[in-house]
Amino acid sequence: MSTHLDHLNTLPQPDAIEEFMKCCGSQRWAQRMVINRPYLSLDDLCVKAGDLWWDLDQDDWLEAFKSHPKIGERKAASEVSQEALEWSGREQAGINNAHSQTLIDLARLNQEYEAKFGFIYILCASGKSAEEMLETLSSRITNEAENELMIAAREQAKITELRLRKMIASQ
Repeated sequence: MSTHLDHLNTLPQPDAIEEFMKCCGSQRWAQRMVINRPYLSLDDLCVKAGDLWWDLDQDDWLEAFKSHPKIGERKAASEVSQEALEWSGREQAGINNAHSQTLIDLARLNQEYEAKFGFIYILCASGKSAEEMLETLSSRITNEAENELMIAAREQAKITELRLRKMIASQ
């Protein structure tokens, strides 16, 4: 078993919740992740994280979404750890070399998206260019609200798994 995973498995409950909150901003998800310890492997951790995510309700998902800055922005709606903000910045690195018009379009569509759906545009942005993020946003904004919530929840699940893997690799 990984020593990094051992560390996570043995952290006191409040510290473990704090670690899990870096990966997903749902308090209930983080609490359930702590309750379900120990994790036998990184794959076990990721599978259980996904199972627990899909067992949550819409309010928990919306809480998690608030822990992300909007695509192209640096600050999340809810308070998050410095590490989570740094991860978001690296995940959205494709935005750094974007043309000014792309950034303007992203900002405008981000506002339209949030007005339509009531939550920010969630996308697992790792490895995507600003143009790809904008293209995806442009296509998703036409979705029905129920479908879009499920798509956003799937994107959050991808982000969570990516961050869990980073967390275990970085400890």
